[in-house]
Amino acid sequence: MLENINVLLADRSYCISVGSDIINNLGKQLIQNDFPQRIAIISNPSVDNFYGKAVYDSLISSGFNPLKFNVPDGEEYKSLITLESIYDFLIENQFDRGCGLIALGGGVIGDMAGFAAATFLRGIPYVQIPTTLLSQVDSSVGGKTAVNHSLGKNLIGAFYQPELVLIDIEVLKTLDPREVSAGLAEVVKYGIIHDADFFGWLEDNVRKLRGRDPETLIHAIKRSCQIKADIVAVDEKEGSIRAFLNFGHTFGHAIENLSGYGQWKHGEAVSVGMVVAAKISAQLGLCSQEDVDRITSILKALGLPTEPPDFALDEYIVSMQRDKKVKQGHLTLVLNRGIGKVILHKVTDISSVFSSIL
Repeated sequence: MLENINVLLADRSYCISVGSDIINNLGKQLIQNDFPQRIAIISNPSVDNFYGKAVYDSLISSGFNPLKFNVPDGEEYKSLITLESIYDFLIENQFDRGCGLIALGGGVIGDMAGFAAATFLRGIPYVQIPTTLLSQVDSSVGGKTAVNHSLGKNLIGAFYQPELVLIDIEVLKTLDPREVSAGLAEVVKYGIIHDADFFGWLEDNVRKLRGRDPETLIHAIKRSCQIKADIVAVDEKEGSIRAFLNFGHTFGHAIENLSGYGQWKHGEAVSVGMVVAAKISAQLGLCSQEDVDRITSILKALGLPTEPPDFALDEYIVSMQRDKKVKQGHLTLVLNRGIGKVILHKVTDISSVFSSIL
C-alpha cells in the first residue's frame, strides 16, 4: 500500500510516499524521478545495520551506483565537524554535480545530509528516507536543513527541498518507545496549530498510537505531512504562516541547548515547550485552562514530559534570545488560540512573559 502527498512548490515540487514495506521499491521510484546514477547514502551505524542493505540492494538492482558513508549517531554530532567529514567523503570519491545523496536516518541525518546536498558544489539532488517517527512527520518534509552551533540549535543551515521523501512505517518497529513518544509530540503539534478534529482523533487513539498500530500510524503520519505540505506550499521560507510550525519550539530548543544536545529528545523538549506556550496563551486570554489541560493530558498519556528542567530563568532567556526567530531583538512566539489555531505574538520583554510560568 503506497499513498502519495504532493508538496507543491512549482519547479521544486516533490512527492511524499507513505506506506508499509516500501523501501525495497526505492530504486524503481528513483528511476521515475530521473535521479542521478551515482549516489552517496549518508547514514549512521545503527540505521545502516537495520536498513542499509535493503536500500543498497534496491539501488543496485535498479542500476544505480551507490556508496555508503556513516557518521556518528546522536544530536551532539550534528555539527560543522561532522558536516566536513561528509564533504571529505564526497570529494575523495570524486562526486560531482551529476551525483545525488540519500539521507537514511532520523532528523539529525536528514538535516545534515540535506545541508550537505544544499552546499556541496552549490547544490546536488537528494532524497529523504526518514527512519524515526519524528523525522517522518516533521524534519524530512519542507526543506529545512541545518547543523547546530554550540550556542544554539539549527543556527547554520539552508532551505533546500528534496526530490522525494519515502516514509516506510515498517522502520518504526525497531524504535524504542521513547523515540516513538518523541515523534508523537510533533503529531500532537499539528492538531493544536491547524486541526482541532485531528487533535480529538489523537486523544481517542492514544493506545493505538503508542502500540504502533499500522493503520493508525499511517493516518497520523499522512495527516501530519499533509498539514505541513499545505503550509510549506504557501510559505516555503518562513516569511509568515510557516512560523506556526514552530509552536513549542522556542522554549524546546532552549531546553535542548541548556541540557546539552542529545540529553533530551527533540520531541520531548517540544512537548514541554508546547505546554509552556499554552500556559502563556491562557494568561493572555487566547485559550482556556481546559485547553491547557487537554494539551498537557494527551502529552502525558503519550509518555512525554510536561515540566521544564530546573534551569534558572536567566539561562532560559539567554538561550531563547539566540533563537533564529529573534529579529531586531524581539522574539516572536507561536501561541495557540484554543485548539486548532495559532497566532504569532511578538515579545519585547522575554523575562516578564516567562517569569510567571517558570
